[in-house]
Amino acid sequence: MYRSKILTIVFFFSALFVHAEESVSTPRNQLAPTPPMGWMTWNMFKGDISDQLIRETADAMVESGLADAGYKYIFIDDLWQGGRDCHNNIIPDPKKFPHGIKALADYVHSKGLKLGIYSDAAQLTCGGYTASYGFEEQDARTFASWGIDYLKYDYCNAPEDSATARLRYRTMASALQKSGRDIVLGICEWGQRQCEEWCEEVGGQLWRTSYDVRDIWKATHPGARGIIDIINITAPLASYTRKGQWPDMDMLVVGLNGKGGPSSDLGGTGCTYMEYQSQMSMWCMLSSVLALSNDLRHLTDEDRRILLNRDLIAINQDQLGKAAERKVNADTHQIFVRPLADGSHAVAILNTADKHLSLTADFTKLGLSGRYSVYDAWQHRTIARKASKWKGNVEAHETKVFILK
Repeated sequence: MYRSKILTIVFFFSALFVHAEESVSTPRNQLAPTPPMGWMTWNMFKGDISDQLIRETADAMVESGLADAGYKYIFIDDLWQGGRDCHNNIIPDPKKFPHGIKALADYVHSKGLKLGIYSDAAQLTCGGYTASYGFEEQDARTFASWGIDYLKYDYCNAPEDSATARLRYRTMASALQKSGRDIVLGICEWGQRQCEEWCEEVGGQLWRTSYDVRDIWKATHPGARGIIDIINITAPLASYTRKGQWPDMDMLVVGLNGKGGPSSDLGGTGCTYMEYQSQMSMWCMLSSVLALSNDLRHLTDEDRRILLNRDLIAINQDQLGKAAERKVNADTHQIFVRPLADGSHAVAILNTADKHLSLTADFTKLGLSGRYSVYDAWQHRTIARKASKWKGNVEAHETKVFILK
């Protein structure tokens, strides 16, 4: 009898311990130890999304080698919603997602990938669809029950002041924390309220630095942002980047070639592959989220060359968690230096001019004394040993990336 009571007590507390272990959530500042990498629906497909598209894209991510290279997320952007049911649960559009999001998430997870979804801190999203304001905890529980791993949380149709934005993002972050599932929160208020200063405080892991990127090198429309525009907006924010806190420079437009959806608005007529190469270079140097937006079912060799550059991806995912510091900001070129976890440094030389230039990077003037082995991250080979500087030609809008050891 006595022994039976002891066993009962032991089993009771064991069960409590197991339940406690299962319910413990990862601290929010540890949810994104490196910048997330994946693919997002918006730039190419906008609202032309479906269960079939997501499944085929998941297959393509695996078959193309993108998943092995680190691209793990599939982000479903706006226009997936079908309103709310009689219990006010948010539901997907039944025509686009006839099997529901849970079945889709299960398929994505079966491929070793993760699924992200979109909502907005207002009553309606940017596209005018159902959003989460006032339903934060209910929606967070729904997202968790579906198996969602990431929430892009927009700020259309919401008050402009910073205090309200902080409150609304904090409310959603708290709801996600209570949901029973680890869900990364990407704060998307377009860099208009200095989110880099308060993202971690309210429970976010990523902070958008600008308005939406367009498929163009330099924007001419006042409401648009091109590749070089976003580099110049994000570069001064490097000191805010650290492990668990990453800038979101918006989607990579590599491979869109002027044929995308929203990315082609406001003058987005396409870029050269040299410019696409520079976008990949600088998004990696500045520790941005890497969100592909082209059709992964139809990759070209040039797309693969740029997006599967493992040397650049290693810089982006480096465990030190720093962003490159802009050391030179001249009229015709910029030079960035980023420390890496193994003690080496990544150096990027960006030609912002519209013509090729002969440029020199004196390592000592960049704060790097001594002589270095110079590895070219685009040629994938060592080009110099015991060097104290680099000098060479840089094509218009090209970015050279070197690793100095």
